Amino acid sequence: MTPMVFVRYLTAFAMAGYYLFNYVFNNYAYPAISASGAYLFCYFVGNEVNEQTLHFAVSTDGYNFKALNNNEAVIKQTKGTGCVRDPYILKGKDETGKECYFIIATDMNALEGWTSNHCLITWKSYDLVNWFDETVIDMRQFPGFETTTRAWAPQAIWDNEKQMYMVYWANSTQENDCAGHYYAYTKDFKTFETMPQVLYGRWNETDPETGEKRNIQCIDGDIIYNEKDGYYYLYFKEDITQKIAYVKSKNLTGPYNTDYTICSLNYWGVEGSSMYRITGTNAWMMIMDEYGQDSYFAQMTRDFKSFRRVQRSTYSMDHLKPRHGSVVPISEEEYFRMVEAYGIQK
Repeated sequence: MTPMVFVRYLTAFAMAGYYLFNYVFNNYAYPAISASGAYLFCYFVGNEVNEQTLHFAVSTDGYNFKALNNNEAVIKQTKGTGCVRDPYILKGKDETGKECYFIIATDMNALEGWTSNHCLITWKSYDLVNWFDETVIDMRQFPGFETTTRAWAPQAIWDNEKQMYMVYWANSTQENDCAGHYYAYTKDFKTFETMPQVLYGRWNETDPETGEKRNIQCIDGDIIYNEKDGYYYLYFKEDITQKIAYVKSKNLTGPYNTDYTICSLNYWGVEGSSMYRITGTNAWMMIMDEYGQDSYFAQMTRDFKSFRRVQRSTYSMDHLKPRHGSVVPISEEEYFRMVEAYGIQK
């Protein structure tokens, strides 16, 4: 047992009574103990040009994060708009099979308007310190997407059957201003191997109150595979309630069921949900951006359907001023390498 893990278990033992009380009487989640490694949080911090940049924070337990690099940008963007939003970081493999990390994000400057972007942007790293292969993917190159006005919040998941990554994002055009989720496949996060196709959208729905047809924007997708029931769960921002909902499918590319289920427990409006497993457990954290409150909301699940709120005193993210981001588990070695390279918040 490493010193990092020992401290986690010691803390959990000391806090056991407090956690149990709040689990039983206040309906909070009982925090799972991370069995190994650490965690990296990738995010941006605001709508000004110098805030739409990539930021890193690390955690030894999966709940409490400390900023790296004095909470300033860790990657200098040189292409596209020069501004980046909604970063998604994942661990994967390059085309030779060597392990690496990818970041895929929205290439957008919000000061130019909310229907001003048409590109995604990506980076690659082998050590989480040196990032390269900065690539802009312009949606306008694809037939039917020439008038793209939004290309938002991309994420990616490995498709073992196709042996490629499925990239998915929210897209709208001048002809269809109601964004929905689309997908395409990539091997290298620099080019798409397939044309973009519809993944899930809320077009031509019937309003249950009026019976009229309506289109509802559908953004910020996050797909998680549930090994227990064999379903892919697609979480997204439900635009009417400003909560997180999910649909599911036995197939990664769908079709996903049209009757969505609200699953977030927030009071304030949220968006940009992202889920990650507490290493060595069956507990998953869902974090989401309380965009109107300058805060983050967290909840936990073990079945992908039922959630409990995580008590705010149990996790710390708000001091980072994070906007829509994502978390990836990392090793202790990678944690200490990043701390040495960037410096960590005291």
